[in-house]
Amino acid sequence: MSDNREVAATHKAWPFEQARKLLDHVAHKPADEPVLFETGYGPSGLPHIGTFGEVARTSMVRHAFCLLSDRPTRLIAFSDDMDGLRKVPDNLPNQEMLAQHLGKPLTSVPDPFGTHESFAHHNNARLQAFLDRFGFEYEFFSATECYRSGLFDETLLTVLAHYEAVMDIVLPTLGAERRATYSPFLPVCPETGHVLQVPVIEVNAQAGTIVYQREDGKKIETPVTGGKCKLQWKADWAMRWTALGVDYEMAGKDLIESVHLSSRIARALGGAPPVGFNYELFLDDKGQKISKSKGNGITVEEWLRYASPESLALYMFQNPRKAKRLYFDVIPKAVDEYLTFLVKFADQSEVEKLGNPVWHIHNGTPPQEDVPVSFSLLLNLVSASNAHDKAILWNFIQRYAPKATPEKNPILDQLVPFAINYFDDFVKPSKKFRAPTDQERQGLEELIMRLEALARAGETSAQAIQTEIYAVGKELAFENLRDWFQALYEVLLGQAQGPRFGSFVAIYGVPETIALIHKALAGDLLIKIS
Repeated sequence: MSDNREVAATHKAWPFEQARKLLDHVAHKPADEPVLFETGYGPSGLPHIGTFGEVARTSMVRHAFCLLSDRPTRLIAFSDDMDGLRKVPDNLPNQEMLAQHLGKPLTSVPDPFGTHESFAHHNNARLQAFLDRFGFEYEFFSATECYRSGLFDETLLTVLAHYEAVMDIVLPTLGAERRATYSPFLPVCPETGHVLQVPVIEVNAQAGTIVYQREDGKKIETPVTGGKCKLQWKADWAMRWTALGVDYEMAGKDLIESVHLSSRIARALGGAPPVGFNYELFLDDKGQKISKSKGNGITVEEWLRYASPESLALYMFQNPRKAKRLYFDVIPKAVDEYLTFLVKFADQSEVEKLGNPVWHIHNGTPPQEDVPVSFSLLLNLVSASNAHDKAILWNFIQRYAPKATPEKNPILDQLVPFAINYFDDFVKPSKKFRAPTDQERQGLEELIMRLEALARAGETSAQAIQTEIYAVGKELAFENLRDWFQALYEVLLGQAQGPRFGSFVAIYGVPETIALIHKALAGDLLIKIS
């Protein structure tokens, strides 16, 4: 531990950089007081990968911090479920019913799925279910419960006492029309249950109340405590940091100005804003920001149909300050990159291990397993064999890696059904075979003879096969050898690219590949398999 701590003290991996900033931030706190990490979730829409990413990345910083310090830590997953429902998300059932509850706290809006006490309870349960699935260590906090239980009361009264200071911070950032009606306090109407955005005409800090004017002109006095009011979200964020003593919270790049504003409010309340980190946003296949209300991009459940949780965590670890396209076609690469990092880990130095993503994904103890077959190779195996039976595919795998078994290689065993699912949903519908050109036909005929010669000699290793394929391309004088390898995939597998073709032949089998080439030369593959 001491050696690792020394290495981590100067390591350039971004979680360690963040952890060192946090270590300086909490230097004034008692050593036995927990360092508090927080992530926020707005349950106005279903949880999406961006939500997972924030918890995953925060957990990585927390783990890096724990290597640098013996201080206790906590992670709170906070749900802003007292927010009023401002619009009905496009991807939800019972749209008309939800529209009747616009303006109510999310915990007071009926569940459109009919499974939970409210819409927020449904989404909160979804959030916790997938955080639990990934094994995150966290505490769940509900804004509604925090407001109604009195947990925030003391800090809400502090906001009231510093009402003018908060207004002075916020008002210059608003347009003229919004400034005329703005108040950090949003009263909850006792008659309708709506969260009201109405002018506050009187502040009574000593009594702990505000007076607001409804649309019908009636003036109402209400306490700011006990869940009778909630705060506008920037003031709410600052109040929460202060009330809970949050030390670390990251946010998307689109919230940089909000973080700055909330930090100023927190200081005005006598609190200290947390250490922060601004990550870039994920984009969908059209380059648009992923939105939980639109339901674009990928859900956590969808990713897990095609790949492991660890591959998703890797995608979150890499380049957090770079905008990345998050769509289904990034999954195979993410899986294979995870496998590459995993295999490298055992032979790396301590410095290299702490920079390896799998150290951060697996809390310092990644599994030790040789994974002899890549995900891309499995996809091509499923494509060529049209096999959907796990046992049959394992027969092919063991031809390539005789010592591999489902029991000894659980990660590889897990990849097989993922490959079948991904092939069925994305590869198969887009497969497009073409006939070979005269030059390519000549090459395929030559390749058959060379593969037959290798089989007779008993030399069917992936490297030996790759060498012969390369030699055929050289002899046929392809202007660019990439064109020869691309032709093999387009003619034989109906796709533009894939892993090393020698590895594919080795796992699929030399006789099977020869038969596949004969089918292509006969034109039998041009009829798309349904």
